[in-house]
Amino acid sequence: MNKKGLIAALVPVFSILMIDQLVKIYIKTHYSLGESVFVAGDWFILHFIENNGMSFGMEFTGTYGKLFLTLFRILAAGVIAWYLHKLVKSRGNIYLIITGSLVLAGAIGNIIDCMFYGLIFSESMPYPGSPAILFPPDGGYAPFLHGKVVDMLYFPVVNTTWPSWIPWVGGDQFTFFAPVFNIADAAITTGVLFALIFQKWLFKKPHDPAVEEPKTPTGTPDYPQA
Repeated sequence: MNKKGLIAALVPVFSILMIDQLVKIYIKTHYSLGESVFVAGDWFILHFIENNGMSFGMEFTGTYGKLFLTLFRILAAGVIAWYLHKLVKSRGNIYLIITGSLVLAGAIGNIIDCMFYGLIFSESMPYPGSPAILFPPDGGYAPFLHGKVVDMLYFPVVNTTWPSWIPWVGGDQFTFFAPVFNIADAAITTGVLFALIFQKWLFKKPHDPAVEEPKTPTGTPDYPQA
């Protein structure tokens, strides 16, 4: 087994999962739903929301839609894990292994929410001083695979209004960056962006001298005389 590749795969996964889950559990048990804390001025806010499983606060509504999304996440994480195992075993590009590990860690982080948070937490309520309870005596708020993903990172760096002369959106409020997300989402986005930007380098096949074509000899060949 490629020890260097195995470390490059496992360290990001376990590090991101630990940080992601600790932050989510803290937010869930200390914040009311919709509560905000201004960390750095108006551009970095901890804003607690929950969604049904998609990244950056987007939702996939309906009981069956939620179940489908959770199962799809599990399947996708399994495929990524299999690909990482293949890369490690074949001594693949170490940076590609790290990139894949970021995506896998993010996927697993949100899968944990979907699978278990409904079982181990009481429902978060939008009332001041009403955080959720971990392992409530009356049971959780949702069955297995139907938990909600916890989001809390909000970076409204730019808060402005569209000029009135712009069609359709003139006069409307514009916020960049508007979505609320979590550390798992950030890991997925980082891994995907890195793979897209450096794809030619990450997916470049290693040079194999065994399959190198023979070079054409230089100079005039010495043909035998008739």
